[in-house]
Amino acid sequence: MFRPIRFEPEMEELVRFVEETEPDRIVEGTVDKLRGGVSTKAMLTASALAVTRSTDVSVGHHGGPTHPVCGIHPVYHLAGRLPGEWSYLPVVQNIHLSNKHIHSQEMGPYILPELAGVEAKDVLGLRAKGTVRASEGTLEETRDNFLSMMQMKYPAAAEGHLVYLLGKMPGNEVLDLILTKAIPKNPNDDHYFLYPMYSTRAVDCLGWEWAPVLFRPVVRWQARNPFMGNSSVFEEIEGLLDKYELLEKTIPLHTAQSETDSIGELGERIGACDDFSAIPEILAAAMAQGLSLEGAGEALSIGAATIFLRTDYGNPMDAHLHTGANVRRYLITREGVSLRNKLLALLTWNTGPEITLSLDKLEWSPRFDEETVARLPDRDQEALLDAIEESINNQPKVEDLGVAKLPQMRTAPELRESMALAQQYAERQYDPMALFLRLGMITCRDNFTEMHALKHHQAVVEEFHSTREPFRWVHLVSAVKHTTIAHAKWQDVYTEARELLKV
Repeated sequence: MFRPIRFEPEMEELVRFVEETEPDRIVEGTVDKLRGGVSTKAMLTASALAVTRSTDVSVGHHGGPTHPVCGIHPVYHLAGRLPGEWSYLPVVQNIHLSNKHIHSQEMGPYILPELAGVEAKDVLGLRAKGTVRASEGTLEETRDNFLSMMQMKYPAAAEGHLVYLLGKMPGNEVLDLILTKAIPKNPNDDHYFLYPMYSTRAVDCLGWEWAPVLFRPVVRWQARNPFMGNSSVFEEIEGLLDKYELLEKTIPLHTAQSETDSIGELGERIGACDDFSAIPEILAAAMAQGLSLEGAGEALSIGAATIFLRTDYGNPMDAHLHTGANVRRYLITREGVSLRNKLLALLTWNTGPEITLSLDKLEWSPRFDEETVARLPDRDQEALLDAIEESINNQPKVEDLGVAKLPQMRTAPELRESMALAQQYAERQYDPMALFLRLGMITCRDNFTEMHALKHHQAVVEEFHSTREPFRWVHLVSAVKHTTIAHAKWQDVYTEARELLKV
């Protein structure tokens, strides 16, 4: 008989705090824990474990552990940058979201059971049906069967194989197996790729000893959901590997200063695309001609940010233009992940539904002309920071936030003022971290987007620092744009926390 999974006493106590505290007490209780000396890492570990243990992953990607766990990496790093008790606020937001999901009638009841690792030879029932090849349980055969379990929709068996493999193989190699089944589904839903990638970033922060718990719903979701079409889109992209002989060529991993012009030209070309389906071949051709993987990732990042600046799309939940490019650049550097999956991850960036929604909303030029910026008042850095914050605060409030209406949301014209001020800030070469700090303090007030605003903010900070001049300005302006889009929606967690915190 299955038993609920349990943790060591100190962590079990924190996990139960997240699970059992009444929602109207969770903000105050979390502040008390943090003030009492519980570390950010311990609190976020408890949050991730609690929402994984006590909610099931949904058929879609909303609800359950998906977004709380995906928010661990950005919350961990933003909390590390914020001063004083401001650093508590992103942690409070994550704990609140996990607690909210655990107490939601739409997401429970569910308890994650203890699960021993399963070797290939142990899957007797499936073998009898002829769906799993009989074996002696070798590692190679267990790997093959793990892929079969995800393909053939046996989520419990897939979880058992996962736990076994994580005890026998490096984590990056297990991630590679998951991505083999996840990447082809990217045209169906961006989260098939994003969820395992952000879970990997979560265990990078919290410790890989938690991977056998936090990766289980990732695999369960991959194995549970049917493949719902768009296979032809992936097959066309997969064909580019052969067309450009990308697996036969020696593609450099690391970029060099000599690639700067090529990266800028490629990023500009991607950013100017009005047909996103052209992007995979543009990238494939560039790598076939000698561009490095890192160079292709950087060009994709520049292009993604440029597209984001061109669109008047106003849904703060669809932040995948930036976050999708960001996690792909992160994946490129992971040892143990196959070149094939790194290439396919790059080439499928444009296919996700939450990226293609931007295609019919390309209304703006990404950059203001010199005259427009010159007409702005001449301000020093601190005054310009204040002006940007005031512009964000003065945006018209969106009253109707029904989920069905989100894909149709457009930005208010006033957003352009915030973007112009951000461009002025970039052109003055004022301190980017001062702006990111100010934006972080605004972003962590949000509890409408269920971690999307925080994910976008952290992705932009990372992309700014990993993009060379003179192209990085697109990320700084993007940071202001998305902060403005996400601001002034639901801030009730911040309102409650502000009465308790010294902020």
